[in-house]
Amino acid sequence: MLYLIKINFKNSNDLKIVGNYYVVDSDKIVILAHGFTNDKSSNGRFDQLSEKLNTAGYDALAIDFSGSGESDDAPLTIENQIDDLKQAVDFVVAKGYSKIAFFGNSFGSVSCLMNYEDRINTMVLTGALTDKMHYEWDNYFSKAQMNSLEQNGYFFTEDKRPHQITCQTLKDYEIIDQEQLLTQVKCPILIIHGNNEEDLEELMLLERSRKGMKFLSKDSTLEIIEDGKHGFRSKWHEVIDLTIKWLDEYL
Repeated sequence: MLYLIKINFKNSNDLKIVGNYYVVDSDKIVILAHGFTNDKSSNGRFDQLSEKLNTAGYDALAIDFSGSGESDDAPLTIENQIDDLKQAVDFVVAKGYSKIAFFGNSFGSVSCLMNYEDRINTMVLTGALTDKMHYEWDNYFSKAQMNSLEQNGYFFTEDKRPHQITCQTLKDYEIIDQEQLLTQVKCPILIIHGNNEEDLEELMLLERSRKGMKFLSKDSTLEIIEDGKHGFRSKWHEVIDLTIKWLDEYL
């Protein structure tokens, strides 16, 4: 029987982190880390994935990073998300799970990689950020927002749940050292990218992941979903199928 429980725990800054906990009484669990300015539902994608994971016999925990969804306010930074995810691992370990996997989407993939430890058996990363990326942020945010960033050091997005973007938030994309990031991860990793020729961001991310495979364990694999775009919204079922097949082998 499938149970969905709303849970919360505190990060090291005493901020409340909220999660959707999908339980089928498994001893194996997948912790889901969402992408930039998203939340634990990820526009329904994480809900669907979690239910499919339950059907396949895995429990799942999808968290809202601090500053996102229902969690307490904080700037969106890799440092904060690393801490949030570490506390999520401690939460599930306290629940008695013996096997733990990460599922990280886009910006959330970095906190997964940086949280590798012996308790993590495997990871699945989609649209993964595995190396530094330079973005022309003026193309993503308004002039008023960028002016606020320059004058105040931060601005808030205009989403239903406003997200606090700081100078550090944007800098985080450009300071990733791929070799340092990937060589410390010893578990098998499945990286999933799309190759839609119109999605230049995803193509750049794919290029970086291809370059980084030599730093990962020999069992790690790069899968390409034909014509997939960043986010895989129209091809999410393919992501789910690849994920469950991978977990059946490595979790």
